[in-house]
Amino acid sequence: MEEKKSSTLEQFDRNMRMNGTREEGLVWFDPKATPFRLGGFPWIGQDGVYRRMPLHPAEPLPQAVDWLADHTAGGHIRFRTDSRELHIRVKLKDRANMYHMAPTGQCGFDCYIGGPGEEKFAGTATLRPEEPEYTARLTSFKERELRSYTLYFPLYQGVQEVLIGLEEDAELLEPLPFAAERPVVLYGTSITQGGCASRPGMAYPNILGRGMKREMVNLGFSGSGKGEPEVARVIASIPDPACLVLDYEANCDGLERLQVTMPTFIRILREAHPEVPIVVITRIRPPKADWDAEFREAMLARRTYQLELVETLQREGDRFISAIDGYELLGEQYAESTVDGTHPTDLGFSLIAAALLPQLSPLLGTI
Repeated sequence: MEEKKSSTLEQFDRNMRMNGTREEGLVWFDPKATPFRLGGFPWIGQDGVYRRMPLHPAEPLPQAVDWLADHTAGGHIRFRTDSRELHIRVKLKDRANMYHMAPTGQCGFDCYIGGPGEEKFAGTATLRPEEPEYTARLTSFKERELRSYTLYFPLYQGVQEVLIGLEEDAELLEPLPFAAERPVVLYGTSITQGGCASRPGMAYPNILGRGMKREMVNLGFSGSGKGEPEVARVIASIPDPACLVLDYEANCDGLERLQVTMPTFIRILREAHPEVPIVVITRIRPPKADWDAEFREAMLARRTYQLELVETLQREGDRFISAIDGYELLGEQYAESTVDGTHPTDLGFSLIAAALLPQLSPLLGTI
């Protein structure tokens, strides 16, 4: 019997093939240099690395937070160019290794075209999950035209090096300015970090950033948003934030941890930023709440505590604190909006962002 030849999907579907790159006629740029603008890395000016927390904080960070800070969730590169082709070369700290998250979301770069508030998805870097380095073409056009670009960093992996490849005769300019330069800072869990979006641009902080026309600083730490005071002090050191968002209930083992950490966390932020809006978001509704009564009651107790804490602080005179009921953010589609009962799909992140945008935007109207 004749042996059957093995086949691959790429053989039969050209849309599944890797986007190769070329070397000739390209110039490679380091996005840490002008005219590129980097966002999402508050300490890159002092440390020079793609990292979400300082390399040498004033006091030691929890081990998990220190490790996860190398994951580049929320980082982005902005610029303008008339290059007909845009390529990217990436060296990761490790390879894709998550069973429930697409390698493009964990380790890939996303490309959006358009100025602030007008960005449209244009492509994702193709990569092989088993390889920690890749080079890919993000866009290719027939006509030369000046375009605005935003490139989003991987959500669940560290980036040691990234280079942008443009045609050697292309014009390269600084990006159009945001509507406002003060960043929104979000502290939270794996959901804040972006698990499990299929690609970086679909994490809800990145969707919000496009809607708000602002830089977003994503300080979501997977499984490790526990409200430690030393983390609060590092976050409080970020200069001149437009808003501080706390969304870390899901990493608290019980009501007691919230009761211990949240008042202190808020106090530390408020002392550093007396008139900056602070927003507390309670946990999104997981399907498990439908059939596990004990789980549901414990979750609702944490929800009630947070909402009442904010009301208490308001009565005590804090005019700049508010709460958002996360239990309702996914609406009627909550049961179909996660990949594993906890972490949102792209649908879930889109629903979260759509619900948060009209509630957060008014807080930033005069800032």
